[in-house]
Formats: sequence, C-alpha cells, structure tokens
Amino acid sequence: MTRQPWYLLQSGPGDAAFNMALDEALLHAAPRLGQPVLRFYAWSEPAASFGYFQKHTLIERLTPLRPLVRRPTGGGLVPHDADWTYSLIFPPVHDWYGLSATESYRRVHEWIRTAFTRLDLATELAPVCSKSLPGQCFQGHERFDLLCGGRKLAGAAQRRTRDGLLIQGSVQPRGFCFARSDWERAMCEAVRSAPGVQWEPYTPDARLAECTLALARQKYSQASFNRKR
Repeated sequence: MTRQPWYLLQSGPGDAAFNMALDEALLHAAPRLGQPVLRFYAWSEPAASFGYFQKHTLIERLTPLRPLVRRPTGGGLVPHDADWTYSLIFPPVHDWYGLSATESYRRVHEWIRTAFTRLDLATELAPVCSKSLPGQCFQGHERFDLLCGGRKLAGAAQRRTRDGLLIQGSVQPRGFCFARSDWERAMCEAVRSAPGVQWEPYTPDARLAECTLALARQKYSQASFNRKR
C-alpha cells in the first residue's frame, strides 16, 4: 500500500495575531505543500478568538479575555485561556477538500473521539444542535460537536478557498488525568491507523515565515481588521 505523507507541525505557544496568521499562511501555502498539515499550538497569553463574520462589539461584551482576534474561519467566540488548539490544512488535491462542510466537521470530531477513546475518555458526537447563548462556541453545542458527559468538549470552524481547506479547532479540557502531550500523541496514532497515513515533521520555510509575519503585522494585530464588523 502506498504511504500517504501528512505533515506534523508543533509550533508551540504564540500570540493571538501570530497564531491566526500562521494558520492563514498555511492555507495559502497548501497547493505548494501538496499534502495535509496538522498543527498543534498554544497561546502565549490568555486571549479569545471569534468568527470572521461576528460583530466585535458583541464579542467585547461576552468575554473579559483580551486580546480579541478575528479568525479567518467562521464559528463563534472561543476562549483560549486553558484550551488545546489545533489546525488542519488540506490542499485542493486531497479527498478532504471535496467533502461537504458537514461531513468534514463530523469527520474531524470522529478523529478526536477516537483519540480520546485511546486515553479511556468516553465521548460522543452531538446528534442535534442545542444552543443556549448565541455567539459563544462552547455554550450549548452544534450537531457533530464532541461531547463529554453531555457538555461540549471540542468544536471547530472551517474555511474553504481555492487554495485549500482550513479547519481550526479547540478542545476545552476539564480535569483530565492525562496531559496535552498524551492527547496529541493519541491524535497522531488515531489517524496513523487509517490506511496509508504517515507523519512527517514539518518546519516552516522562509517563504511561509515571511507570509506569517506579514499577516500578523498587517492584518491580525490591526484594530481595522479585528473591528471591521
């Protein structure tokens, strides 16, 4: 069987502007990279991200967390004071790119559910939508969100362009008896069990680093972008 390489990027903690900029830069680079990228990352300070189409004035009232950064993807408000964040980028030639938004959402949370099963944590996909506070990603849940004990544990947002598919996701841990590194390892093991998937460590090249820096400085750190709505 032909092995299908996937890139693994462990980018560590970054500020809000950098984190969003690197995800967008990876999306732009997807055709050049030619294979999926799984990025695990953290936040160097408490922050909150919100969906591309949300109103900044509403978000300001919903959370005390600062800074606030607008994501390149949709969805609602996500607190990043203690969560585990990841992103997935697929080039247009990959099967995931052709999936419907609903199917790619379901598939990524099935993947996370399998990883938690490896860690002996029982989770399930939400069968229906149950929203309590509009605009907040982790208040209530959408169909195919990942639940633990009836509460939302993981959610995600997506953006599909001619360059590829970007999925940005967050897991909100609740007193787990395992570390984030255990979950990241389980994620890699869970997808590696799929036919042909093989991980390759990835380090951003100069071209990607330059694009990330420009997006962070000129877009995601600018009030004109974050307050555009």
